[in-house]
Amino acid sequence: MFSRPALTLAAVLALGACGAQPAQDAAAPASQPPAATTTAGAGASAGAAEGAALSITDPWVKTVRKGMTAAFGTLVNNTDADIAVVAGTSPLSPKIELHEVVEADGKMVMRPKEGGFVVPARGTHELKPGGDHIMLMDVTGEVQPGARVPFTLTVKDGAPLEFTAVGKDFAGAKEDYQPGAGH
Repeated sequence: MFSRPALTLAAVLALGACGAQPAQDAAAPASQPPAATTTAGAGASAGAAEGAALSITDPWVKTVRKGMTAAFGTLVNNTDADIAVVAGTSPLSPKIELHEVVEADGKMVMRPKEGGFVVPARGTHELKPGGDHIMLMDVTGEVQPGARVPFTLTVKDGAPLEFTAVGKDFAGAKEDYQPGAGH
């Protein structure tokens, strides 16, 4: 059995090589529009970013059969104050952490991001492979290309952000979110 530190290290090593942009979903036609922007607040609908405090553009989640995966997109703050995203949930995973990738002892390592993601006033915060991301552990089902995965992000002192991410194949730098991956 692997220890938690060993599993975390394996995930860190797997994610550390990330950095390329996601490839077009092979199952989707090239003319398919990107995933809709979804907004925070009760009753918000896709594409209704106007007037919402926080939204996300192009949310996607890396396809996976089991184990761990991650979700990405660009958080958009439409207010004059910083917004802190402090937690996340999804029916796909019983445990979600907000992660960052940083250099430590000459290596790129993945770790929970202290204080969550801060989206600057009238600014954006990119969630991307090899950088900040939403980490899903012990996923409860397979994510195939085109799958629609619901998420809720908890915002400190604000309305939660609910959105749906689209499953996409992503080879990137051959990262693998599974424990024991040889990277």
